[in-house]
Amino acid sequence: MDFSIKAFDTKNTITSAKTGCVAVAVFENKKLSQAAKALDQGGEITAALKSGDITGKAGSTLLLRGISGTGAARVLLVGLGNDETVSEKSFTSAVNATLKAFASLGAADAIIALPMTDVKERDVSWAVRTIVCAAHESVFRTDGQKSKKDPAPAGVRKITLAADATSDAKTALAQAIAIANGMDLTKELGNLSANVCTPTYLANTARKLAKDYKFDVEVLERKQLEALKMGSFLSVTNGSEEAPKFIVLKHMGGKAKDAPVVLVGKGITFDTGGISIKAGPGMDEMKYDMCGAASVLGTFRAIGEMGLKLNVIGVIAACENMPSGRATKPGDIVTSMNGLTIEVLNTDAEGRLVLCDALTYSERFNPAAVIDIATLTGACVVALGHHNTGLFTRADDAHEKLAGELLAAGKAASDTAWRLPIEEVYNEQLKSNFADLANIGTPGGASVTAACFLENFTRKYTWAHLDIAGTAWKSGGAKGATGRPVPLLSTFLINRV
Repeated sequence: MDFSIKAFDTKNTITSAKTGCVAVAVFENKKLSQAAKALDQGGEITAALKSGDITGKAGSTLLLRGISGTGAARVLLVGLGNDETVSEKSFTSAVNATLKAFASLGAADAIIALPMTDVKERDVSWAVRTIVCAAHESVFRTDGQKSKKDPAPAGVRKITLAADATSDAKTALAQAIAIANGMDLTKELGNLSANVCTPTYLANTARKLAKDYKFDVEVLERKQLEALKMGSFLSVTNGSEEAPKFIVLKHMGGKAKDAPVVLVGKGITFDTGGISIKAGPGMDEMKYDMCGAASVLGTFRAIGEMGLKLNVIGVIAACENMPSGRATKPGDIVTSMNGLTIEVLNTDAEGRLVLCDALTYSERFNPAAVIDIATLTGACVVALGHHNTGLFTRADDAHEKLAGELLAAGKAASDTAWRLPIEEVYNEQLKSNFADLANIGTPGGASVTAACFLENFTRKYTWAHLDIAGTAWKSGGAKGATGRPVPLLSTFLINRV
């Protein structure tokens, strides 16, 4: 999909544009957007509204041909709801409906001339990002591993956005394309079967990104992890034939002296639960347990494409969690990199075991902030459903600031998070008679106790935890990775420049 942005004015009018289709907005009170008025020289659009062929309801569409006085072969009328208060939801519905209509057209190019400045509490940059990401989603393919590919849809492949071509708008377009490409990579990795997307595959993906965008990359193998005394991470790998990989990516786009932001991704490429094995139904979806790692790689794809002037380090702990005669058993005690001992009461609470060592490793970078991203707990899905990512931080001033930045970035990117508590009282639930910590808490607040477990390994820097168990993928007929939280993370990093 190709995108451009162009201003249409008295010298270069929307009516004279030679294109396969122009999408313009109409409203429920029979009003026309400015672009629709310009194209309504023969009254065809007004007549369509009056006839009831289109109501103006958000997301409704009507395709017209042969509109007099225009260079476009087609005009697509798109309902935008109430003209006085265009909501984010209405605009998004209109965009999705536009792209659905574009997919079945016999035109290769089109102009989207929806009013991008009229959305309540949103600006042109948000509108541009919304259109570009939705366009990528509309053409995203999931048939990469099929022997016979699905027929490639026809339709529009070149989209011009009708907006003032200011430097801000052009920057927003470039950022939107980079973020959408990052989301595509995250979705591709998430959707791959676990016999293909192994820890080695993730390491090779990181190496390719490093080559393409001039990142520094290092992949630590088992012997190096043993030398670092990552006993907690390695305990998860014991039952698997696949070699663990500890991946470090560095984008040093800022000043040499600037402290980096570190993104830590959980990379369990398949999670059986280990000896505490999961139920069979739905276990295939545990290939998505590496979506934290995939989102780090997708975010690096985005910031590399943008050439972001910021120091960012990605740390990915990648392995499988499998049952075998060598697998860690419930009741085993392991020693983490920072020396804390952990009683493994449930081998299916493995994400925190790999992340705790990755978080300790991150200390060496003297980070400005560390954010870990993990499909960590089903309890977070119970608490927040599939709408919001769970956000956890401490409550001091530095962490309040970091939480505010992440929440604001999520809102700006329409990739929202909701803050849940971290309090010392929850650590009481993690006490063990035999080790410093248990890897699961007593019943209640399981997403919180998981975050509190991680917090024990982050006390030397400012840190936040994103639990993406409810937002990283969809189940059912729409099954597939979502690419979240790449928009949130990318926007957060953009805002830090």
